[in-house]
Amino acid sequence: MRTRARNAHSVELAVLFTVGLGGMLIPLNSTMVAVAIPNITAQLDASLTQSGWLITAYLITMAAFQPIAGKLGDRYGRRMFLLGGYGVFGLASVGAAVSPNILLLIACRAGQALAGSVIFPNGSALLRQIVPAERRGARFGLLGSSIAFGAAVGPPLGGFLLEVGDWPAIFWVNLPLCAIVLAIAIRTIPPDRSAHVAARFDLLGSAILALVLSAGAWLLTRIGDVSRDVAIGLGVGLAAMFVAFVLHELRHADPVVQPRFFKRRTFASATAAIALSNLGLYVLLIAVPFLLDERPGWSEARIGLVLTSMSAGMVLLAPIGGRLSDRLGRRAPAVAGMTLLAGGTGALALIGSDVAGGLLVPILAVSGIGIGLGSGSLQTSAIESIEPEHAGMAAGASSTSRYLGSIVGIAVFAGVVASGKGLGPVFWMTALAAAAAIPLAFALPSRRPSSPEGHHEPEAEEVTPV
Repeated sequence: MRTRARNAHSVELAVLFTVGLGGMLIPLNSTMVAVAIPNITAQLDASLTQSGWLITAYLITMAAFQPIAGKLGDRYGRRMFLLGGYGVFGLASVGAAVSPNILLLIACRAGQALAGSVIFPNGSALLRQIVPAERRGARFGLLGSSIAFGAAVGPPLGGFLLEVGDWPAIFWVNLPLCAIVLAIAIRTIPPDRSAHVAARFDLLGSAILALVLSAGAWLLTRIGDVSRDVAIGLGVGLAAMFVAFVLHELRHADPVVQPRFFKRRTFASATAAIALSNLGLYVLLIAVPFLLDERPGWSEARIGLVLTSMSAGMVLLAPIGGRLSDRLGRRAPAVAGMTLLAGGTGALALIGSDVAGGLLVPILAVSGIGIGLGSGSLQTSAIESIEPEHAGMAAGASSTSRYLGSIVGIAVFAGVVASGKGLGPVFWMTALAAAAAIPLAFALPSRRPSSPEGHHEPEAEEVTPV
């Protein structure tokens, strides 16, 4: 019995490592590429608009395909998709490193994101499947810490690689990471079986969902480049397509995304809070450098150190917040975390654009601690509020909300700056988004999770049929 328990614990840790490394790779390759944009633009004779698609295509693909990839894992098994995702990520990185022109490089970046959209929801669903309820928050806290670490280390690592090997080096560095995780994953990820669902896979729903999310994300990232009439027309068209998607999903025997799941208070609240907190995070990551860059004496290194105060809080507090959610229940750390985030961003909104550089450090530190403290509870609550056989879809939907939150934040930031209104409205938007996440966090379960048999699942909330 003890041997079996030790083996199960070893598998759990190995799976956590593989999923955590994947979670780190995805944001790492988002922020690391950003510092290489000027070099790529000059050496591949590309325009700045074309080079911008190296980031835009990555974000849009990640946002659009995660629910679909998670659903595929629910139906056909997760091991195959995880191994394939790491392999494709490595191959796409090779293609990017040797790309002779910007169009091929953009395509390879989309390939990286497509692989990432397979890895993350299926890895999260696998963790939900093998980790007992009383340790699940701690494990998802570590996963959140790896994501925050990847995002934080991307810019300095990218700058170092540009110095020693030019821009292809930022893609070559992925190969040893993918090779390590593949070698471990092949040995440790347990074999699984397909769900043997009688209904056909929802191809039409998947196509509509991918189109709606991709077009919506594109519109948000390009809102300042299109006329008002075009934006309104596209928005109305996307709204109509979304309604058609929901109606189709409600009628399908095995929908790619079950709309009725959003009637579950825990799932809907956790997913919305994830989006709002990530909106605040990305706005701060963009607005603070923009603010300090206009001030004399602020080098990129000094600005990076200021941002580190937020990243450090996220990396260090995410595991602690996850452990607290296992001890105290999911609600308490999430409420505390969102309250700290609202406090930090609210202080910045009240002070405004004239905030002193030294004061930014504690403000960002409090905000980062808040995000880290609440992230494990939010992610765990979203994924465990849905039955295990739909965990991939739940993980994909909650992760998509994270990307949509960041895209909305970036779009609003760009629009406000372009209007010449300064950063005051941006800071207020961030504070209001964080404040809105607090009541959502109160909707999470307050009871401490327990699993006397080692694999207890929280009771599913009843959903009224539509």
